[in-house]
Amino acid sequence: MDSQTNHQGRFYSLSPQLQCHRVVNGMWQVAGGHGYIDHGLAVDEMMRYHEAGFTTWDMADIYGPAEDFMGQFRRKIAEIKGDGELRQIRAFTKWVPHPGKITRSMAKESTQNSLAKMGVESLDLLQFHWWDYDNPYYVDALGYLAELCDDGLIQHLGLTNFDTERMQVIHDSNIPIVSNQVQYSIIDQRPEVKMIQFCEENNKNLFAYGTICGGLLSERYLGMSQEPSTYDLDTLSLQKYKKMVDLWGNWSLFQELLETLKKIGQKYNVDIANVATRYILEKPSVAGVIIGARLGVSEHIDSNTQVFGFSLDESDRAAIEKICSKSNNLFEIIGDCGDEYR
Repeated sequence: MDSQTNHQGRFYSLSPQLQCHRVVNGMWQVAGGHGYIDHGLAVDEMMRYHEAGFTTWDMADIYGPAEDFMGQFRRKIAEIKGDGELRQIRAFTKWVPHPGKITRSMAKESTQNSLAKMGVESLDLLQFHWWDYDNPYYVDALGYLAELCDDGLIQHLGLTNFDTERMQVIHDSNIPIVSNQVQYSIIDQRPEVKMIQFCEENNKNLFAYGTICGGLLSERYLGMSQEPSTYDLDTLSLQKYKKMVDLWGNWSLFQELLETLKKIGQKYNVDIANVATRYILEKPSVAGVIIGARLGVSEHIDSNTQVFGFSLDESDRAAIEKICSKSNNLFEIIGDCGDEYR
């Protein structure tokens, strides 16, 4: 990992042509379920993230207006700061087709739609998601996307929520994948069972989402003796990751984890979310973590910046792993990465 990072560990080279920030701004939240998003305020806030150095964005064709926001943001950057600053932006998107027969024209049409919305001539990274492994057309779809790479419409191909077995199938099909985006956190360490070894052996990278469990891994929930109800969990992210915590252990054990993370954070003068993020950033094959940006609703720019001011030591990791040793095995309960979606 060290050979691929620079600038005090803030950037990661997915390839000689593509470098990304290691804290990626996630745009799932603009798709709904996280509060009303004002489009003008959202683009203004994207500018603030950019000016703070957070220049890499993650979105998808199914994330509501996310790709349109990127197009508006790029136009604003070009107008205010010029082409040099525009070239600093890295915009990763996804294609999430309905499983079925996939044709080359479908792949090209989806790609061209994303290009038009985002205002780019070529996609930095297109990440492909597939819901149903019993439907074999995902290999065909990726083959068509690889052809679009050859045509220059896509620079790099990635995956989203694929398991290790299917990553091997894709690798054996000689499809040039650089990354896989998976859930990876202190709570959910399933990538460590099989996927990280595969990535290290085959020069693949991981983007981790869910790293702060939608905000559950924060001071807000520390010391909360009564378990929050669904009503208390006011975003889709919190509701999603509370279910993951329930599978991992129980609320009492989660409180033990928060207390441990708080003590570690006090040692470095950082918050719980910073410790949780740093823990995953220091794992092998992790290119970056995706932290959701509720644009125009709330922002975490200052907090996210703190992630690069410290590193965990062996005693920190041992304290975290001691808590995790008491938890349930999510790989046995759920399966490999992405199996929760199938």
